[in-house]
Amino acid sequence: MSLYQSEVEAVDALSIAYNEIQTEVGKVIVGQDDIIKSVLVAIFSNGHCLLVGVPGLAKTLLVQTISRVLDLSYNRIQFTPDLMPSDITGSEILGEDRSFKFVRGPVFANIILADEINRTPPKTQAALLEAMQERAVTVGGITHRLPKPFFVLATQNPIEQEGTYPLPEAQLDRFMFNVLLDYPTFEQELMIVKNTTSNKTAELRKVLTGDQIEYFQHLVRNIPVTDNVLNYAVNLVSKTRPGTSHATDMVNNYLTWGAGPRASQFLVLGAKCHAAISGKYSPDIEDVQAVATSVLRHRIVRNYKAEAEGVSIERLINSLL
Repeated sequence: MSLYQSEVEAVDALSIAYNEIQTEVGKVIVGQDDIIKSVLVAIFSNGHCLLVGVPGLAKTLLVQTISRVLDLSYNRIQFTPDLMPSDITGSEILGEDRSFKFVRGPVFANIILADEINRTPPKTQAALLEAMQERAVTVGGITHRLPKPFFVLATQNPIEQEGTYPLPEAQLDRFMFNVLLDYPTFEQELMIVKNTTSNKTAELRKVLTGDQIEYFQHLVRNIPVTDNVLNYAVNLVSKTRPGTSHATDMVNNYLTWGAGPRASQFLVLGAKCHAAISGKYSPDIEDVQAVATSVLRHRIVRNYKAEAEGVSIERLINSLL
């Protein structure tokens, strides 16, 4: 049953809700409007988001604050080198009646903060694969459904740092967005220090329930998209694949491999959601471009020549845009 009289009214409601969430999160997080937008676009598109940055840039605080603004269950999993897969999914234990009983792990929540996900070995990282793709976990041959809605919002330290393990490509591809956090400006850092060195705490109100978020997720999928926008998105992804007819000279020279079809899907979904929160009823090419870097950043791999010549992923993506 629809919560609104028409899809136009529903899109307007989504745009209003987005702005309200931005306002509430902005009471705690200073100057990260684009990052907050990316996380919310991923949530409303039913996708997962990977936040990458050096320690101390409020990645964890951002996810915690968003979870406080949304009326959803929330669990934080601190990824460490000794973390085991069963510490995430749960395990079967032998009960007093001599029968096995499944004890749910912290993955059974609406919002999962996978904190410093690349500080645990790939075997444990892979424990999230089924949860992220199927919204379920299988233990002892029995599949357990996860609550809806379900999002993994992961933080990652740069892989050049000590004690980190690169995420497997299969896991990276499960994330809709890869978002880079940079240092704040001088004025922003002044405000951060002022706000965090006093006893003042922000009062946050709940903006959306789980049912409302699920409704908006279905709404985003129902937003119409024109053929020229679809063609642009798929063509953009095709251009990232070296050795194909669509590839540019820069791609052939600097990339080992490009993005797969999942990138095209996330480009279109992200563009739909980006348009909706901006108050538009159908995405255009600018909406695809707005989400392209976050969608493609972790799906294309540079070769040695690109690394030697200092050609960044962002420069390659901008050349395609």
